[in-house]
Amino acid sequence: MNKLELGRRRFLRRCSLAGLGLAMPWKGIESTFAQQNHELPAYEGPYYIVFNAAGGWDTTYLMDPKGVGGINRLYEESEILTEGGHRYAPTEKTREGGVSNESFFKEFGKELLIFNGLDYSVNNHAPCSRYMATGKLDSLAYPTFAALVAACRGQSCPLSFLTFGNYSATGNLVAMSRVPYLPSLRRIANADSMDGNIRSPYHDDFAISKIERAIDERRRERKQQSLLPRQQRAESMLYAAQVNSKALARVTPHIPDQLPKQRLAQQAEIALTSFKAGVCVSANLSIGQFDSHANNDRDQMKLIPELLEGIAYTLHRAEDLGIRDKLVVIAQSEMGRTPDYNQGNGKDHWSIGSMMFVGPKIVGDRTLGKTDEKQFALPFDPMTLKVTEQDGIRVRPEHIHQALREYAGIDSHPSSLAFPLGVKEEESLQGLWG
Repeated sequence: MNKLELGRRRFLRRCSLAGLGLAMPWKGIESTFAQQNHELPAYEGPYYIVFNAAGGWDTTYLMDPKGVGGINRLYEESEILTEGGHRYAPTEKTREGGVSNESFFKEFGKELLIFNGLDYSVNNHAPCSRYMATGKLDSLAYPTFAALVAACRGQSCPLSFLTFGNYSATGNLVAMSRVPYLPSLRRIANADSMDGNIRSPYHDDFAISKIERAIDERRRERKQQSLLPRQQRAESMLYAAQVNSKALARVTPHIPDQLPKQRLAQQAEIALTSFKAGVCVSANLSIGQFDSHANNDRDQMKLIPELLEGIAYTLHRAEDLGIRDKLVVIAQSEMGRTPDYNQGNGKDHWSIGSMMFVGPKIVGDRTLGKTDEKQFALPFDPMTLKVTEQDGIRVRPEHIHQALREYAGIDSHPSSLAFPLGVKEEESLQGLWG
C-alpha cells in the first residue's frame, strides 16, 4: 500500500470516527470534481449557531424576571433591571463565574430579540427537545432547523451541519458531523499529512497534482462503464474524500494557537473556524445540567452565566474572524422551570419558556411576548406582535420555526416543503424580525 492510499484510508477513517458524512451523490461528485478544479467552492454565509441550554433553564433568572409571589429567592421586584426594550434579572452579585446579565444586556441588548411566553405544550425532555429543535412535536422524522438550513444552503460542504449534542435529527437531508475537539479538526483538515502536521506531508505538491490528474483520468474512464451500485458508492466516497480533503485544508490557518478552556467556547471555536473556511453552514451547540430539580438557584447561577459567556465569546470571536455580520445566533432550551420551589429547593419542569436571537436584519432591543405574574403565557397577536386579550394565539415552536425558515429564505425550498409545519396563514408571525 503506497503512502497516498494509506493517507486516504486514514482520512476516511477519521471522518467516520468524527461522524463526518462525506458521501455525495454520484452525479454531484462528478460535477464538482470536474468543474471546481478538484476543490469545493467556499460557502460564504450566512452562518447559523443554535445554543441549547439542555435540561430547562430558569427564565426568571434571565430574560423574564419575576420578583413577586416567591417565584425566585435571589432578588425583589424593585431590583429588576432594564436595558432599552429588555427587562432582566440582576445576577452580578449571585452568579458563580461566567458573564452576568448586567454585562450581557449592556453589551448586546441593542442587537438582541427576545421572545417570552413560548408554549412548549408538554414538559418532558425528549419530546420538548425534539419540538424545540424541529418545530414538530408529533414526528421523529423532521430535521432540526440547523440541519434543514444546512441542507438547503450548503449540502455539499464537508462539515455542512456540525452538532455537539442535544437533539440533532437530519431528516436524511444532510450528513451529521461531529468534531469533538479542535486538535481533531486539525488532523481531519490535514489528512494528507502525518497526524495533521502540515510540515510532514505524505507527498509534495507536484506529486499530489499528478495523482489528482491520474484519478481524474480514471474517473472519466470509469464513467463509460456500467458499475454496480456498491461500486458506484465506493468510487463516490473516493472522489468525495479527494474533494473534501482539499476544502477542509482551508480550516488550518484559522485554528487558534491558544485553545479556549470554556466548554461552549471550544464548541464555538470549531464552528466559527469551519464557517470562516467556508466548509460549514450551521452548528448545534449544547451545555447540559440545567435540569435543576434540586438547588435550583445555585445551579442556574452557575449555568446561565456560563451560557451567556459562551454566546459573548462566539460574537467576539466572529468579529475577530470578520464574519460577525453574517452570523445568526439562536439561544433556546426545551423547557422552563416551575414558578414555585419543591422540597429540595429545586424547580421542576414548566412548559412555558423563552428564546433569544441575534443576527443580520434582526432588529434588536425588543422583547416580544409576555407571561403573567404566575408565569403563564399571555395570548399574542401574530399581526401586531403584541399581547392581546382577544383573538390572540399561543405561540408554539412551529410558529417560531416557520418564521426562521422565512428569515433564512428556505421556506419554499423543496427540503422545507417536504417537512411542513402546518402553521395557518393567519397565525404566521408577521414582521417578527423587524
